[in-house]
Amino acid sequence: MSELSNLSPSAIWSWFEAITRIPRPSKHEERIVSFLVDFARSHGLDFRTDKVGNVVILKPASPSMEGHPTVVLQNHVDMVCEKNADATNDSGQPFDFFRDAIRPFVSPDGWVRARGTTLGADNGLGMAAVLALLLDPQAVHGPLEALFTVDEETGLSGAFGLGDGMLTGTYLINLDSEDEGEIFIGCAGGVDTQAFLDFTFEPAPPAHRFFELSVGGLLGGHSGDDIEKGRGNSNKILARALSAGLDLSLRLSSIDGGNLRNAIPREAHAVVAVPAARAADFTHTIESLASDVRSELQYTDPGVTLAIKDLAIEEAPISLQVIDTQTTARLVSALFGVPNGVQAMSFAVADLVETSTNLASVKIANNQIVVTTSQRSSVESSKRATAASVGAVFSLAGARVTHSEGYPGWTPNPDSHLLAVTQKAYAQLFNTSPKILAIHAGLECGLFLEKFPNLDMVSFGPTILGAHSPDERIEISTVDKFWQLLLSVLKEL
Repeated sequence: MSELSNLSPSAIWSWFEAITRIPRPSKHEERIVSFLVDFARSHGLDFRTDKVGNVVILKPASPSMEGHPTVVLQNHVDMVCEKNADATNDSGQPFDFFRDAIRPFVSPDGWVRARGTTLGADNGLGMAAVLALLLDPQAVHGPLEALFTVDEETGLSGAFGLGDGMLTGTYLINLDSEDEGEIFIGCAGGVDTQAFLDFTFEPAPPAHRFFELSVGGLLGGHSGDDIEKGRGNSNKILARALSAGLDLSLRLSSIDGGNLRNAIPREAHAVVAVPAARAADFTHTIESLASDVRSELQYTDPGVTLAIKDLAIEEAPISLQVIDTQTTARLVSALFGVPNGVQAMSFAVADLVETSTNLASVKIANNQIVVTTSQRSSVESSKRATAASVGAVFSLAGARVTHSEGYPGWTPNPDSHLLAVTQKAYAQLFNTSPKILAIHAGLECGLFLEKFPNLDMVSFGPTILGAHSPDERIEISTVDKFWQLLLSVLKEL
């Protein structure tokens, strides 16, 4: 039997475990969508789909509740796929998010975690709660529309492309929040900025030594929820090391850092060459910098490592090629100089990050260096200005810069009837008042409000920490409180 089978509420945990068995990377959600459609059909529930892959499952009102307003329960189906380098599947093979089931387990400290990978509680736990609710004959509620959107994590294309006629509800409860005891009524908007830098490879100069630089051991995390925690960004640390090497005639051969635009990068690697006569100086410089970085991050990211490995010729890149000198200098300077992290705190909402930017990934493909960053802000003009600022740095480096369409924020409505009902329900259940907050992470609510301007919305959920990293975990004790609150709010409405 599964470790999760003894947890309560059992229906939620059973459905969550079923969801963890289904690969569902962003933009590859076909299997989880099929699972939801089969769920609806097998339980005699009507459903709707649209051309982008979103699913709405309908449940009629419970007896005597037919005349009440329809409530939308909303989750996204995709998950962030981050893993440790040594993560394996049940057969001991390297873990593959496109093929393998997540391996959840119950930790002795009261959390459910995954072995070496993201857990997918974001947003799988919310999905599981809705599936349990759709089959619960004791739940009291008006008509329900359970909306499952695709591709929330990498572009919100499901919310952008939500089909006409998919929703008719008056209220929308988003179950994608990650802090029990907190009700969210607003979120930041976001935009992605990418830079494309062309380069040419050249033969490595004679009398050069090759080294591999590796940054690791970082906590990473969600680029919205965790951006204010002072955690290290592997791409920024690597850029700092490369910048220190430019004075020693460093030549860059390869670079690879980070993966996802909405995750603080945990690892980064580069292969470089320096004149043999400067090799000892370079090694000393990197080792000294590693000590500085450990000291700087001792309280926020104490596991950080910056390692240097002297590559023998047989370990060096077969081609022994390096990127042209001009591109190397421009790239390193841009990566070192581009803003990263919290840019402004809100004066309107206490302790809320207003504006931030994340240097998410650096990749080489087809003789192009591709740098991906993401900007968030609860102030639309600040979001645009920060994206322009990031773009300006890379433009000065000679890169071609593009910005995504972006997505809007969700402006708080403190006079919301749904909020009042949710506050009251929480206070009655737990004899304490919940916190009413806005969140710096992006939710799909802003896009729903554009399409359905009369929607009344709140967002709440259980406590999930470490989202978008292999340290993702869900606090078991908060799941039952989340469930009780959801049932109570639906009954009160």
